[in-house]
Amino acid sequence: MPAPGSLPGSGEDRKVDTGDRVLRTLRARWRTASLAAGWRFPSDWGLPEVDAVCAAVVREDRAEQALAGLGRARAAAGAGLTETLTDLAALHAVLDQPDGADGFVAADVDSIPARLIRVTAVAWADVAMDKLAGAEVTDPLTGLPNHAYLRTRLAEVYAEAAAADRSVADDHTLLVVSMDFSQVSGWPRLTGMIMVADAVREVFRSGESVASIGPSAVAVLARRSGKVAGRGVLLRRALTDRLAVDAQLHEVAHPRIRVLRLPGDHAAACALVDDVRRS
Repeated sequence: MPAPGSLPGSGEDRKVDTGDRVLRTLRARWRTASLAAGWRFPSDWGLPEVDAVCAAVVREDRAEQALAGLGRARAAAGAGLTETLTDLAALHAVLDQPDGADGFVAADVDSIPARLIRVTAVAWADVAMDKLAGAEVTDPLTGLPNHAYLRTRLAEVYAEAAAADRSVADDHTLLVVSMDFSQVSGWPRLTGMIMVADAVREVFRSGESVASIGPSAVAVLARRSGKVAGRGVLLRRALTDRLAVDAQLHEVAHPRIRVLRLPGDHAAACALVDDVRRS
């Protein structure tokens, strides 16, 4: 049995190879278990902090610091506390049941040591409370405004449309660039999002509202015109050129570009953004 307050698998009987193969195997089993436990959006599961937790486990270090980093990252990406703790339970189950085939194990939040729940939950809450209090509106990785800024811009656009007695969808549209980084980890994932932000800035530079709305998505609030579709084509070319520079990104990171019709009111538009940012 693992010692209280530690993840299972950290004793002498759980010695593991510290090579990349072991890290990849642990990461893959954890992801599979988390998805099976109910993680809703596969493309946003993999974060650099996931790799930090895996590395801590493989090195047999105490995992609290890495788990706190993951808790903060999950909150910043929009994951709820229940989902974050269920993901932690999936990791705990994978380590506690090393013979479970392909990560298909039973994730049970109640089985996690209380200390690890507390560390992760407190870190998650720190970020969540900051967001509620009005945290920084710029995404530190891409330099783009974040989803809170986009919600504010949408409120202004809906107010303008209401004053003119028009539908927002008549004058504006939402273009979303989503990246599937589920097979990418570490620095290439971060590099990929920087490239996406750079490409979007290059193509949409005529006063459109551009925002980073999640760990793998960027949105553009643009005036409705025939130019939007054409710029979408230009954006895809720009992304292809940039991602081709990195062999790993070129192989697995395929951009998805969508032009979405804005709904009838601001609340529905915010719900749309929240759904898209994690899809």
